[in-house]
Amino acid sequence: MRHSLLCGVKSFEKMPGKISGPRSEKADVSAIKIPILDLKPQYQAIKEEIRTAVDDVLESGQFILGATVKAFESEVADYLGVKHAIGVNSGTDALIIALRALGIGPGDEVITTSFSFFATGESISNVGAQPVFVDIQRGSFNLDPSLIEAVITPKTKAIMPVHLYGNPAAMAQIADIAAKHDLKIIEDCAQAFGTVYKGDCCGCAQSCNDATRESLLGKRAGALGDMGAFSFFPTKNLGAYGDGGLITTDDDGLAELAKMLRVHGAKKKYHNEMLGYNSRLDALQAAILRVKLAYIDTWNQQRRQVAKTYSQMLEGTDGVIVPELTDGHVFHQYTVRILDGKRDAVKQSLAEAGVSSMIYYPFPQDLLPVYKGQHPANPVSDELGAEVLSLPMWPELSVETSERVTTALKSSLASL
Repeated sequence: MRHSLLCGVKSFEKMPGKISGPRSEKADVSAIKIPILDLKPQYQAIKEEIRTAVDDVLESGQFILGATVKAFESEVADYLGVKHAIGVNSGTDALIIALRALGIGPGDEVITTSFSFFATGESISNVGAQPVFVDIQRGSFNLDPSLIEAVITPKTKAIMPVHLYGNPAAMAQIADIAAKHDLKIIEDCAQAFGTVYKGDCCGCAQSCNDATRESLLGKRAGALGDMGAFSFFPTKNLGAYGDGGLITTDDDGLAELAKMLRVHGAKKKYHNEMLGYNSRLDALQAAILRVKLAYIDTWNQQRRQVAKTYSQMLEGTDGVIVPELTDGHVFHQYTVRILDGKRDAVKQSLAEAGVSSMIYYPFPQDLLPVYKGQHPANPVSDELGAEVLSLPMWPELSVETSERVTTALKSSLASL
């Protein structure tokens, strides 16, 4: 039986034929262990620019916020198509500060996906609100908008969609629901820098309002709701060389609040107006991110090419479902589903063949010890938590390496 899912494949037109992509200079890579991520090629390509940018900061003597951070905030706001971008020290803090800026706290509820990294739910809990976990769509791994309205209560204040693995969520449908019920939208963009909403969400059959969809078409993640939250953890598509995060919004008042909250709740030094946080993006990370920002579209396109290559190589393989190739997807991860309860055995077999893989995520948030037993079941999330397996992914990953990964995967599936 053939298992594949190619929703939105139009973004990869002309797929048939010779597979193209980066070729390694070495003919024999069979003895080299393949990591899940290799950041060294990227650094080597931009090393001199990075060193110059870092030296400039060191020479300036200004390391926290300052001119370099302001310059990055301006440039990244322009790139994302938002009015305000506020640098903070992590993606988790970006979520927490966004929630605080929107006035969300004890007694409130925030609807979010069950299938995400813990920081999504943790941020909601850390402001005293209650996360309400909603199940996901099998095709996209993202929040299923058809399930949202059933859990809205008078306590609901916001929806927090996650663009998981770099795949845009069904934002037009979510926006329609939010508008109908007067709810705010906080986008968790931790894995989605550069993601573009193209309205081809897999499984939604364009059941959103046409006008809403048209209003969002072409916008980047972080510009699709009231506020967006990004992570610059080193493994991200746009990654720093340490921690970093970003908050985005078009609202002047929310931006002002976010700026206050990142510096202990103060507009000016020693005039603290609210309880805030010590959450500032440092100038060294901003300098590094400014260099990298110029390359992000190229790197994301290379990731899409790697994803296309993987999908071509795995087409028709029994026991595996490849991810959808929707327009706008930036493939922070290339995550397949391994069927028939074989995922863990396949992961072990790949490791023995020298191929790294990761499980993002083995447990939905509602099944983590901190939340277990407090929320209704989310069966699709439970199912996918036992099936998902992420393969090696970075922009410079060669066709030869992709061949080795997929050959090992096919061999493993055939032997089990």
